[in-house]
Amino acid sequence: MFFSLFAGVDQAKAEAALNVNADGAIIVDGETGKVLYEKNGDSSLGVASMTKMMTEYLLLDAVKRGKVKWDQDYSVSELVYKISQPRDLSNVPLRRDGSYKVRELYEAMAIYSANGATIALAEVIAGSETNFVKLMNEKAKKLGLKNSKFVNSTGLNNKDYHGEQPEGTGADEENVMSPRDVATLAFHLINDYPDVLKTASTPRKTFRAGTTDKIDMINWNWMLPELDYGYKGMDGLKTGTTDFAGYCFTGTAARDGKRFITVIQNAKDSSGKNDGYRARFGETKKMLDYAFNNFSKEQLVPKHYQVKGHTTIPVIKGKEDQVKIYTKSAIKMVIQNGDKKNYQTELVLDKTKINKDGELTAPIKKDEKIGYLTVKPKSGEKVSFLTGEGQKTAQVDVIAAQEVEKANWFVLMMRGIGNFFGDVWDGISSAVKGWFK
Repeated sequence: MFFSLFAGVDQAKAEAALNVNADGAIIVDGETGKVLYEKNGDSSLGVASMTKMMTEYLLLDAVKRGKVKWDQDYSVSELVYKISQPRDLSNVPLRRDGSYKVRELYEAMAIYSANGATIALAEVIAGSETNFVKLMNEKAKKLGLKNSKFVNSTGLNNKDYHGEQPEGTGADEENVMSPRDVATLAFHLINDYPDVLKTASTPRKTFRAGTTDKIDMINWNWMLPELDYGYKGMDGLKTGTTDFAGYCFTGTAARDGKRFITVIQNAKDSSGKNDGYRARFGETKKMLDYAFNNFSKEQLVPKHYQVKGHTTIPVIKGKEDQVKIYTKSAIKMVIQNGDKKNYQTELVLDKTKINKDGELTAPIKKDEKIGYLTVKPKSGEKVSFLTGEGQKTAQVDVIAAQEVEKANWFVLMMRGIGNFFGDVWDGISSAVKGWFK
């Protein structure tokens, strides 16, 4: 098995072709999690409101398990009331005596990055934001996020809580994640709960429509096709901005059967205008353009592929003395255009089924797994994926093409006798040759 986290051949080429102006960045295939480009991929950096993807994940998980219902009512706590009032923070002001449905709080969080609504959802799920932060860090471990730490549900700096931040966290702490961790979280979010994109891609929505509390929410993801930096195929996912984190954005777009996820942290504006919005969306466009223009899904190994020189394996104690083997299915992978010739196959047989002489023992069932075939760059570099499950897409089972029944006792006995006399004859022949030397 190849479970490498090191950059592969595609990444090396991407790094040479791209110059992303940011402290950290990454591009991944949205279907398999294959890493196509990364810059400081494992460095812990500020994430600001991209944090809310974890809150979304835990909410959607709670809804799926029946722990929370979309039409469930929430009564505003004092903390949520206080956090929801400042308009210099992203918010929909909530009434102290108000009652809100979980769904409208979720929409305010996912579309408008509303901080008070986010803490409200944390309280719905875990009873308090302090308890919710524990859930966030536990889920981070389960998802394999190795360079992340959550201190609140929103992504705000704890100083914005004015001393009422979650217990056990510092007064001015802020959430941190690496680009790889952010991409991994986004990958799980859109693949485990794809309906999240229906909300994330909503360009505009009115909160509390038809009431005196109504607020017109414009999605902070200005790369949605209908908004200022519109990008074809863009349908998510989450922006974030604080003084500590800088301008951040996790984007995802789908076109022509391909989906990519990009992450940028502390984007820098190369135009010299010191415009953080231009920076994060401009650099994201650069990454997505690169991905769509230079990568495509290719079939590297067809179904029932046979490795040259290993089309069959010898069999002992069977009615046949060999069995044909081939791949169970095809291997398809997103690779750089024109790179198909730069990949090679490697056959790995199951050592628990093969004896020291490389033979299988009958009986063998049709479609029985004999080993696996993997693909890798000829350069010897490893292909990097966000998850172990993604890594498995670079390999396929090798199976027996037909059944081989075990030979009956009489056939085995006769073979044994034949082998015995064959060995005797070989011994005599060798001796006779020795006499006449």
